[in-house]
Amino acid sequence: MKKVAIVGAGIVGATAAYYLSKESDMEVTVFDHGHGQATKAAAGIISPWFSKRRNKAWYKMARLGADFYVDLLADLERIGQKVDFYQQSGVFLLKKDDSKLEELYQLALQRRDESPLIGELAILDQATASNLFPGIEGFERLLYASGGARVDGQLLVSRLLEASQVKVIKKKVSLRPLVSGYQIDNQIFDKVILSTGAWLGHLLEPLGYEVDVRPQKGQLRDYQVDLDMASYPVVMPEGEWDLIPFAGGKLSLGATHENDMGFDLEVDERLLHQMAEEASPFYPSLKDAMISGERVGIRAYTSDFSPFFGQVPGLAGVYAASGLGSSGLTTGPIIGYHLAQMLQGKSGVLDPADYPTKRYIKQKQR
Repeated sequence: MKKVAIVGAGIVGATAAYYLSKESDMEVTVFDHGHGQATKAAAGIISPWFSKRRNKAWYKMARLGADFYVDLLADLERIGQKVDFYQQSGVFLLKKDDSKLEELYQLALQRRDESPLIGELAILDQATASNLFPGIEGFERLLYASGGARVDGQLLVSRLLEASQVKVIKKKVSLRPLVSGYQIDNQIFDKVILSTGAWLGHLLEPLGYEVDVRPQKGQLRDYQVDLDMASYPVVMPEGEWDLIPFAGGKLSLGATHENDMGFDLEVDERLLHQMAEEASPFYPSLKDAMISGERVGIRAYTSDFSPFFGQVPGLAGVYAASGLGSSGLTTGPIIGYHLAQMLQGKSGVLDPADYPTKRYIKQKQR
């Protein structure tokens, strides 16, 4: 029986825990300090197909990450686990320059050949769009894709950990290499996955590493409305804010992208109010909606905004992932799955050489 430790119970760690827990020769323990996790503060949008980032490796990961949800949902449904964290209700894209909609439409048509999940594509006028999302306004046309989905990050993590039935220890821990294995919280483990997001440096820097991962603060506000918004599409305009409707009248607005804030987890009402003011012209009913809460999380970014995963240089049996940024709910599950595969000596559809840890985790010169 191999003992495996996963440090960090966000979307990457929870997915890895789920898939490793299915292996009869693995005993998995998850450690999580429970503060500032990006996943728990996230209401995510799965719609990577309109990105114009030139990083082909990133787009491949995001595209396959969206597709991977189909497999993940099927895996969980087979064992009777709820999959209420995911809803494919479509996405609206708004652009300040209306001419960009046609360009994005053609791009999505090309990409639909390899990503049928995109679904129906159409450029809609305001009257037609309001049939799908009553009350939305402030634009002449928008781009619609029926395959866009929304994800409740906190609920997703809860469902994965429920399904895995692994031991979860809520504690801040450190990593200590031994002659054979690794010590975490006075326990010895054969293999380790570090899925601590922006906190990766806190574990590796004491061991003589330089880690190219920086924190970015994200704030989100939740509203409660007297509508069942289960079938409403997600709204993605240009700028930081998105409008994410859920069943039961929950409506999430966010999230901010705040650099140079370190690991600050304080709610900034001024920024949340500013975000609401920017969103209100598109959904005037937001002004009358009841605020039900705010959430704050810390995303992890690398200097070139690329995610990475794989073995930590110089630490055999230790694997890490970080740098997912604001696309974490899209790319997190497929990365977690691949880490579970790598730990067992298996491969997947992503090539770790395209997302090398050695580019972002370097041993200091002695």
